[in-house]
Amino acid sequence: MSDTFHWPEFLPAFRRAAAARGFEEELLVETAEGPLCAYTSDDNQSKRPIYLSSGIHGDEPAGPLALLQLMKEGFFTPVSSWAICPALNPTGLAAGTRDTAEGMDLNRDYHLRKTPEVKAHAAWLERQQPPELFLSLHEDYESTGFYFYEINQCDDRPERAKAILKAVGAWLPPEPERVIDDHEVREPGWIFHAAEPDLPHGWPEAIFVAKQKKCILSYTFETPSQMALEDRVAAHCAAVKTAVEA
Repeated sequence: MSDTFHWPEFLPAFRRAAAARGFEEELLVETAEGPLCAYTSDDNQSKRPIYLSSGIHGDEPAGPLALLQLMKEGFFTPVSSWAICPALNPTGLAAGTRDTAEGMDLNRDYHLRKTPEVKAHAAWLERQQPPELFLSLHEDYESTGFYFYEINQCDDRPERAKAILKAVGAWLPPEPERVIDDHEVREPGWIFHAAEPDLPHGWPEAIFVAKQKKCILSYTFETPSQMALEDRVAAHCAAVKTAVEA
């Protein structure tokens, strides 16, 4: 794997892989650096609905690359109904910046919905059936290890979190800090977060999905940007596989 991310190559590659696996593409909004697209596999409501997203911050490439790898591998099998947004911030991904070309952090806009990207994406989310599981793939330039936020509105099963950390441990250690982004950890690498925003009007996507879509369980995975890209992608893949199987 290359140690860099090439936006012009990513979306065509994801489109080809998704089409080969029977996914349908939907254009949500066109940006200056290309489309923001969603991919769905099946709207059969008897199947377990799972939603995944990545690339909401353009300087966090491991998530989009992990979803591409999982798509190529055929991980997204018909046993579940899948909804995937692999590149939520096209202009940021093109520039390698956290924010959009207009300087907006999309992951703080899901309450006010001022940006065209979030406005279109939130409208699409509202048309989907509520997911039983939401996985959001991120990166953190300040961390030295892997960690995740769990928003849990169902049964508290610590073995799920432990299984994720164990699976990722083959590539990345858990983040050792006891406080991460002002959040105390439940155990190293694991933040148990209420389904409420840290800032009243600065909703991230995970809060929107929990509150508006009534998603009962979500994980936001964070890999350390300073580590090798190949290891970060592998860690995300392992985390996704374990969370879905658990």
